[in-house]
Parts: sequence; structure tokens; C-alpha cells
Amino acid sequence: MLKRERYLKKIRDFYHVNSLIKILCGLRRSGKSVILNQIIDEIKSFGIDEKHIIYINFESLDYENITNASELNNYIKSLVSDDKTYYVFLDEVQKVENFEKAINSLRITDQFSIFITGSNSKMTFLELSTDLSGRYVSFRINPLSFREIVELTNTKEENYFDLLLDIFEWGTLPQRFMFENKSSRENYIRDVYDSILLKDIVDRLGITDITSFNKILGYVLETETREFSASNVLEYLEKNDNKVATDTLYKYLEALCSTFIVNRVYRYDIAGKNVLKSLNKFYATDMGVRKIKTNRKEVNYSQSLENVVYNELINKGYEVYVGKCKDGEIDFIATKDDKVKYIQVCYDLTNDETRNREFKAFSNINDNYPKYVISKDKENYSEDGIIHLNIFDFLMNEDF
Repeated sequence: MLKRERYLKKIRDFYHVNSLIKILCGLRRSGKSVILNQIIDEIKSFGIDEKHIIYINFESLDYENITNASELNNYIKSLVSDDKTYYVFLDEVQKVENFEKAINSLRITDQFSIFITGSNSKMTFLELSTDLSGRYVSFRINPLSFREIVELTNTKEENYFDLLLDIFEWGTLPQRFMFENKSSRENYIRDVYDSILLKDIVDRLGITDITSFNKILGYVLETETREFSASNVLEYLEKNDNKVATDTLYKYLEALCSTFIVNRVYRYDIAGKNVLKSLNKFYATDMGVRKIKTNRKEVNYSQSLENVVYNELINKGYEVYVGKCKDGEIDFIATKDDKVKYIQVCYDLTNDETRNREFKAFSNINDNYPKYVISKDKENYSEDGIIHLNIFDFLMNEDF
């Protein structure tokens, strides 16, 4: 089993902190349950015996009788036989009504170190805001990074490019690498999306106009990396006999983001130093889902590379914006630990005109933060203090 050290390293400091709930959230099938089990294995290695480890997977029928906060609270407390710390792992806990009340009840006893997972960011930002505000720490779990896939598949460096093209088409959900047959891969990814649609979109968020929802998703994925225009989406839907109200459109977009199907990226005005809420962009969390929800026959390599770079920046812990300049934009402004990096992404820099365009994008930025152009090219095109970085050097470098 692939050990997801990138996440374990972030969570370890909180293993024995009973006062904080540890939340792992992210796209369904992105590996949250695997990480929970890896945490359990590590806690056992510290000498904690199994009776002090309580694991409940609410996807299992074994726990279908636990439907509300009182039942969850009573069940866990029934397993307590001494005053030592109990480590509680609740997988997909959002299935339990008012689960946050049970978690808060357990937390205030200071006898439980609680870990929970969920496939909806609403769980973190809305449902926990009242009962657990300031009493939790959250970790977003993403599908596999390129480096993790190299380790999982034992891919040699000379085959990195073929692996990247495979990711462009089929994405990075961990279990999809079990399937070599294309139809099996596609069926698996469809099952993942259908699970999100049924359990998170319909059951949890109450969205019932699935036709319009899917058309909006298809449009967003077809036009990802471009500035988003609500009027263009509404016009597209009307032409396809799916007219919706503007507030409905935004409700559906919020559902796409809260279930981690897509990521909204805001624009940052570099000169004005403020975040702009208009003309944002969207990127797919998994490009396999993008494949099955668009009509695209061929892979757009430039768009896909930009998506891969965005996802990797998020994996590396950056907060990411699109940069607005005086006469244009920078693909990404990545910030972490008070450090800022400007990044342009271009699939192929061998053309002089293309290369000049990408490097000149930084001409109106007068600060001294590092500037990068990332492409598939092996030749080093760095110039005037702007660093050209090969995509694989970026993806395989944990310290970028």
C-alpha cells in the first residue's frame, strides 16, 4: 500500500491533541479512508492497544442503525471501559444527522482524540461552524500526486512523459490504476461520479435538476482555465433547452466546488494587492472525471498541463490565485509561509513567439518574488532572472 507521507506528516502533530477534531475532507475515492487506516497503524505502533481505537465506516451497513447524534454518542461511550484516551475514527460521518453535536459532546470530555472524514466541504465550513468553531483542524486530501503515482506504478524516469499523458486523460484517483483496460477505467470513474451525484449532490445538497447540473458541469470543464462568465453559461443552457435562473446557476457552481469536483480560483490584482471575486477560473480536481463529463474527443494538452500544475500547487500546500496585471494576467500566484511565486504554464516553448509571450507576461511585475515558466521542454530557456522549469522537475521536487 502506498504510504501517503505528505498528509501523514501534516497530521502527526495532532494525533494526541484531544481538544481539536481532525477533519480529512476531499473528493470521494481520493484516499481519505486509506489515510485514516495509516494513522491507525501508526497509533498502534506507539503501543496503543486496539480496544482504545474505535473505527466506524458509515458507508458500511454494520452501522446503519447509527442515524443521529444521540445514537452515535451513546454507541461510542458504550465502548469506553477506563479513563485512558480513546482514538475515534469516523469515516464519511456526514451521513449521521447532527453528527457535529455528538462530536462536540465527546470532545468536551477530553478523553477522545477524534478523526473524521467527509466528501463535502460544507461539513467543514458550515455544519461545524456553530458547535465546533475554532475546535478543529482540517486537511484537504487530494487524489494522487504525480510523485505518488511514480512510486505506486514504479514508473522509470524515461517513461514520465507517457505517464503524464495518461494522467491528462484518466486522472489520478488512486483505484483507477488498478484497471489497465480503458473501458474498466471509464466505468470506475463513472461509478465515482455517480456516487458523488447521488450521495452528495442529490441526497445531501437537495439538487434534483440533474440534467441542468450535468450540463453546467460539462460547460465548466470544457472551458476550464478560461475566465468564467455566468452570462455565457446561461446563454449556453438556454440554447440547449435548459434555461435556469442566475441564482440556480450559482447554487450549482457552489455544489460543484463544495463536493470537490472542481476548484474555484480567484483573481488577485497584483498592483492593487487585493482579491477580486469576479472573472475567476475553475480547474478539475480529477481529469478522469473531466473526461467522462465532457464531449471532448481529444486531450487539450495546454489546458491539461495547466490543470496538473494547479493541482500540484494545491498538493504542495500553496494558496493559489490567478494574477491580474496591468496589461494581462499571470497563470498562477502561489503563496505559502509568506512566500510568493509567480508561475506561467506553457506546454511547448520551442516556438520563439510563444516563448517571448510567456516570459513577457512578467514585464509589469516590479517586485523581487521568483518567477517561473513551467513547460514540458527539457532545454533550459531561463532568461533575465525568470526561471524555466521542466514539468517533471516541478512535479518531482517536494521542496518547490
